[in-house]
Amino acid sequence: MKPLLSKTTRPFIIYVLIVLTISVPVYYFAVDFIWQQELDEHNTIVAEKTSYDFNQANMNDDEIQQNIALWNKIQPGTNIEKITKNQIQPDSIFSVEKYKPFSADKKIERYRCLKKVVYIKNIPYLFTIETNIEETEDTVMIIGLVTGFFFLLIVTGLFILNRRLSKTIWAPFRDTLEKLKKFNLNNHDKIDFLQTDTKEFEDLNESLRKLIDHSVSVYSTQKEFTENASHELQTPLAILKNKLDILLQNKDLTERQYQIAEDMNLALTRSSRINKNLLLLAKIENDQFENSDIRLDELVIQCLEVLQEHFLQKNILIGKTIKSNVKTVGNSSLTEILINNLLINAIRYTPNSGIIKIELSETSLSVYNSGSEKLNVDLVFKRFSRFSSDNKGSGLGLAIIKEICRFQQWEIYYYFDNNFHVFSVKF
Repeated sequence: MKPLLSKTTRPFIIYVLIVLTISVPVYYFAVDFIWQQELDEHNTIVAEKTSYDFNQANMNDDEIQQNIALWNKIQPGTNIEKITKNQIQPDSIFSVEKYKPFSADKKIERYRCLKKVVYIKNIPYLFTIETNIEETEDTVMIIGLVTGFFFLLIVTGLFILNRRLSKTIWAPFRDTLEKLKKFNLNNHDKIDFLQTDTKEFEDLNESLRKLIDHSVSVYSTQKEFTENASHELQTPLAILKNKLDILLQNKDLTERQYQIAEDMNLALTRSSRINKNLLLLAKIENDQFENSDIRLDELVIQCLEVLQEHFLQKNILIGKTIKSNVKTVGNSSLTEILINNLLINAIRYTPNSGIIKIELSETSLSVYNSGSEKLNVDLVFKRFSRFSSDNKGSGLGLAIIKEICRFQQWEIYYYFDNNFHVFSVKF
């Protein structure tokens, strides 16, 4: 994951780089066009000034021809040629490429040319002038170097400014984030956010205050309901079960009456168990438990000893591979429920004389039980999902396991391998 600052800076730098890269040829063509315009103006001025000076000079025709010949000889790239009236043509401006006529360097260069008709003593002359244009490669190189310098200057300045501004502008946001990380709903804490003059951060803090107040209120209501339900519902259920137990002991009951009362007792027992499991799920979802260091190997051995009679009733063969001194972080009571539910689920769905294997390592707990067909993976951990006609269970055992794993930040997996159902908990 990348910080927000780098996500905003990188696109900006790429954008600046693209713009400055495009600007290099734009600069070149713009400067080249300006140079050509300036050279055209310069050549025109030179032609007009030359004809003006000749016209103002007090010279006869022979002297003018001598001076023109001297001019053509000592002025490179310039030529004054006498023409007739039939040879007069409009002025022309163009560019040519050629070697320097007076230099040993055989490098081709560009020249801006002007052919213009001027009048000296009312006689037409064709004035031709060529002026060298600066080299294209040199221009591009210089412009590129200047552009690169300014790009580095912009990037460096942007990086320094962003680093400094982020420490001050984003300080309230970081403070809010740190306080949210430490917030614990169980403690009913209220967060005092840092005051800021940034509207967006202040709006965020105000929204978080309302959300936290609402969450604390809802949490308190749910917790109160869970506690009330735990006491108020269990009491009448216990009274009903007690009355039914007394009724079942009555010798005057007929066989039919006894069977009805026994069915009611079984249904009531199951209802009481479902109620307890639902209340347990509600407490787990509301994070009403605390985690601490626990010894998993001791809990597994303890649960196996408690359920030993159930193994014997179905003549189940037990295989154990339990590593000693396995420690992890979790809630001891919830972890014991998780192990019991895994073992009870394995016992319930293992055929008589079947096999159950328990494997405990430093990173996982796996329970294997023999079976013949893979379960529906999408329904395994859903509440009240059933995979047999056995109605003794509440249908919440695996859902409770899943919720305990979520609370303790563990992971639960189910798969079918070599005629064994496998439930594996990673911690």
